[in-house]
Formats: sequence, C-alpha cells, structure tokens
Amino acid sequence: MSAPSYSKKLGIVGKPNTGKSTFFSAATLIPVDIGNYPFTTIKPNRGIGYLRTPCVHEEFNVEDNPKNSLCLDGIRLVPIEMIDVAGLVPGAWEGRGLGNQFLDEIRRADALLHVVDVSGATDCEGRMCKAGEHDPLEDVKFLENEITMWMNQILKKDWSKMARTAEAGKEDLMSILESKLNGLGIRRYHIFESLKKTDLNQDKPTLWKDDDVISFLDILRSISKPTLIVANKIDLPHGEENVARLKEHGHKVIECSAEAELALRRAGEKGLIDYKPGDCKLKIKKPEKLNAAQTRALNAIQEQILYKYGSSGVQEAISTAFFELLQMVVVYPVEDSEHLSDHKGRVLPDVYLVPFGTTVRQLAYIIHTELGDSFIYAIDIRGKNRIGEDYVLKDRDVVSIVSAKKRG
Repeated sequence: MSAPSYSKKLGIVGKPNTGKSTFFSAATLIPVDIGNYPFTTIKPNRGIGYLRTPCVHEEFNVEDNPKNSLCLDGIRLVPIEMIDVAGLVPGAWEGRGLGNQFLDEIRRADALLHVVDVSGATDCEGRMCKAGEHDPLEDVKFLENEITMWMNQILKKDWSKMARTAEAGKEDLMSILESKLNGLGIRRYHIFESLKKTDLNQDKPTLWKDDDVISFLDILRSISKPTLIVANKIDLPHGEENVARLKEHGHKVIECSAEAELALRRAGEKGLIDYKPGDCKLKIKKPEKLNAAQTRALNAIQEQILYKYGSSGVQEAISTAFFELLQMVVVYPVEDSEHLSDHKGRVLPDVYLVPFGTTVRQLAYIIHTELGDSFIYAIDIRGKNRIGEDYVLKDRDVVSIVSAKKRG
C-alpha cells in the first residue's frame, strides 16, 4: 500500500550507528543493511510506515471496508512516507562524509525524527564507545548546526545581490527568500513566521551580518523542518538520565527501543505473537514454536520496554511528528451520508491526513479538482447538519461532500 500523494514525509536523521536504520526497518518492515559501523546506509532508504489513530467505525456501529489504509481491532493505520537519510558526521554541510549528498535528501522531508543514541555509547563520528562516555546533547546541537549551515551555504552565494534587490524595492525580501529556498521544501509561511521571530531590520537586509543571517536561518530551520528527538536505546545504561537532561533543555523527546519494535514486528509477521504497532502489550499465540531464549527475549521486551514506557516508542514517534509537529488531523470523507459509504458501497473506505485549518472545500479539492470546483455544501455526519465551504475540519470528522456534479 502506498501513501497518498498529498501526504507529508518524515525524514529519519542522525549520526551513524544510532539505530536509524533499525528504526526505519521497524516502522516499515523493509529489510535494510544494519551494522555497528559508520555509513552502513549510503543511499537513502524510502518506505511506508503507518500512523496510528482510533477508527470511527465503532462509534457509528458499522463494519468498515478500508481502501487507502488498514483497520485492525478498531485502530486505523494510515500509510505515511518515510526517508532514512544516511548518517551525518560533523562537517557534513561542507561535504565531509558525503554530507551534502545526505543533506540533500532532507529537503524532501516535512518533519525530522532525530534518532539519538541516548545511552551515549557512540561518539560524535558514530564510532562505538563505552556507554555514558558521549553526551547526546552534543548530537542534537551538532545536527541542528549542520542543517542550518547547509541552508546558509545555499543562501550566502547570492545574499548580497538579494539584499540589495530587496532594499531597492524591486522585490520584497520574503518573495526573494521564498524563490531561493523553495527547493528545500521551505514555504512562504515558514519565512513569514521566522522573520516575525527576529529583531533584524527587514527594510535594510544589506546591514545584516553573517551571524545575523545564520541566526535567522536557525529559526527558519526549526520552523520549516520541525524535529522530534527519538531517544533510542533507552533500555541501556545512562538512557533514562540522558532523556531527563534532554527534556530539561527544552527538547521534545520520545523514549524508544527500535530494536525491540523490530523484534516484535517480525514475530508478529510470523504469527508468533499478537501485536499491533504501538501496543503496550503483546500476547504469545504459539508458545510451542518459540525456544526458551526467544520466550525470555519477548518477556523481557514486555517487562522492560512495553510496560515501563507504554510502547517501544517507534509508533509514538510517528504519531507525535504528525499530530504535534505537523499539526495534522484525520478526516473520513464519504459519499453516502446515510450508509457512510462510497459509490461502490464500501463503508468508511478512505481516511485523509490534512493540516489543521483545512476547510471542507479544500478537502474537496484534495480529493479531486472537479469535486472542489463543483462544491455546493457538505454534511457533518455526527451533527447531521449542513456545513459551508469555510467549515474548518476537526480531527476524526466524518463528512459527505455534495457537489453540482453529484446532484446532477
């Protein structure tokens, strides 16, 4: 199943050997090269993960027939695109370790999952060291700096000319920046919000010093590429204390054991256990097919990871990225408002991920241009009332769109 074309993309980033590829494999069940040495991943891996959200079919007491997603025991799993970017090392923005090539993949991502070895058992280059010897806070600072300096390298080539053009009134600064940075996935509203947060003189950009430009780009990075810290290897020594330190410094952190999730997903695929991504517990279905070591390993994951942290963290990281960083909402459009079905009779067949603030008419355009053009009104299925084109969709709304084409 592929993710819909309108969906946002998550980039999985970090230095080598933090468990990025394990995280990606656990989220997508795509086999990738996983090793304890730098640059195991050279080319970026792309795959489909799933966003977990409660399905509405139980609320409406119907049996659903998902088409663009999955429904397991009342949980909708919505496909999303993921990019596993090869490990970055200090100086990547200058091309070190194929850094520019790796950073180029980040432009495709709308939000970033920064997988950090929270045990501190890998140094700044991604080489193995004793747990606790390396400070994970340094990894966060390093990655933020690499992306900011990469953006600066792109902008500074033409900065003087751009600043003079803006100051002369030939074109406004925001439009100039948008044109220059659009290829990085940066939009006008990202630039607008970033400029609002600076105290720089926007009428005199020629007066901006190099540090001023970098300071602005650092804000722009945080807004255009919102980042969640995935504290991987949480079950190793020093993991919990380092998570506490990351949170004290204001970082949004999800505790994670990608290795545990990968083991659970593989066992579930083989029918050995009953487990859905993001569950807080597992149930062994075929104990006779497990040896003593496998049974001990599954029990340890349940006791030391699932019960302790509520999940392995992989699914929670994906959900947090979409619902909090990207502020997306889940919407169920249907054609038949009485039976909650499409024209083929499939009940609640589709689920759409749209940004918070999306109107019902904008949803119509997302579904099909003709539906947006011929929009008349929509029906809020819960309230059983008509809603106009400016109605702002809420999470888990179920709506039926009435168009001139449909009516005719």
